[in-house]
Amino acid sequence: MRALALACSLNPSTSPSSSHLLAAQVLHEMKELGVDGETVRVADHQVLPGVEKDMGDGDEWPRLRQRVLDADILVLATPIWLGHPSSICQRVLERLDAELSETDGQGRMLTYGKVAAVVVVGNEDGAHKVCADLYQGLNDVGFSLAPGAGTYWVGQAMQGTDYQDLEETPEQVAATTRTLARNAVHLAGLLAKNPYPPSS
Repeated sequence: MRALALACSLNPSTSPSSSHLLAAQVLHEMKELGVDGETVRVADHQVLPGVEKDMGDGDEWPRLRQRVLDADILVLATPIWLGHPSSICQRVLERLDAELSETDGQGRMLTYGKVAAVVVVGNEDGAHKVCADLYQGLNDVGFSLAPGAGTYWVGQAMQGTDYQDLEETPEQVAATTRTLARNAVHLAGLLAKNPYPPSS
């Protein structure tokens, strides 16, 4: 079983990222359950705007899309900006919109049978809203979500401490991350053995 985390920090991987860190912690928990995984910083790639699977010259989404399709579990990680997911995270959802018209021989979206989970970090309120927005978008494009499909950390409002600056992971965050990993892996295993019925 494989997992892919798309870290939607606004910064490329040359800069530290709290959303990347928490996504990596989710993958570490999944590795303990026998799942191979990798974290990709979306800002390192030229993902053009649009809702097609390939937007043409220079678009690097098709390669990222293939990695999504090759994975059993997708972890979408984002910071909160002005109460919303990052613009990069929104772009990922917009590009995933193309999956609505991509189906297998039985009419099922290619994302059916894949599990999604959400990671959110920030220094303002809004983690539950951001999770809800991403849950809906991911489910609309065919992903399944297990109970406890999100983990998050939000610091004190209007303060400068980031998740990556903490001396240790708060136990509640660590416990929530473990639950996310266990439930996502469990659901992915169930769906691998029992695919969704044909849609046509």
